Amino acid sequence: MIKALEIPEQYLRAFSKDDINAMPLRRYEGPVVVVRTDKQRKKAIREMEAEPVLGFDTETRPVFKKGKKPGPPSLVQLATADRVYVFQIGVLPMCNGLCDLLAEKRVIKTGVAVRDDILGLQRLAEFTPRGFVDLSDITAQANMQTHGLRNMAANLLGFRISKSAQCSNWAKDRLSPQQVTYAATDAWVSRKLYLALQELGLIKR
Repeated sequence: MIKALEIPEQYLRAFSKDDINAMPLRRYEGPVVVVRTDKQRKKAIREMEAEPVLGFDTETRPVFKKGKKPGPPSLVQLATADRVYVFQIGVLPMCNGLCDLLAEKRVIKTGVAVRDDILGLQRLAEFTPRGFVDLSDITAQANMQTHGLRNMAANLLGFRISKSAQCSNWAKDRLSPQQVTYAATDAWVSRKLYLALQELGLIKR
């Protein structure tokens, strides 16, 4: 998956908080489908099965009590070339196609720290993950100093993304517009980063 080659020096530097905060703020502004019904899920899965690369992320309800472990994810976000699907798996279980998509080797699912996301999802349903690419693994092997989603976006895309909604309640029945935008942005950026690394020659086409 990863080529051993030189990449421009500009991508190898570290970014401070001040560096990132000085960059323009971007968020996903395209269409988002919040998947809550069987009909929506079937349509979404059918469309994503034809996509070669999907941006991937999950959101989990935060835990504020010391010593208490977080529960399984409440959302799964998947970004195509022209829209983002936000699956409310706390409302609509993961069966009937979503697990099959996550196990489909042919469709690349890419994100940051995907192992933790997968482990969380496997608490809800049985599936064998295939086709996942962790962006952090690629940047680490290329000796890049940026591994988290926010740092990678600054380095490779030239903008910052907001983390203001990160600790909100993802398990609630009706998500706010701010939550939907935040969740969609993470998946959208993951896909854009994969394509940017591909352009640098770090991922084989």
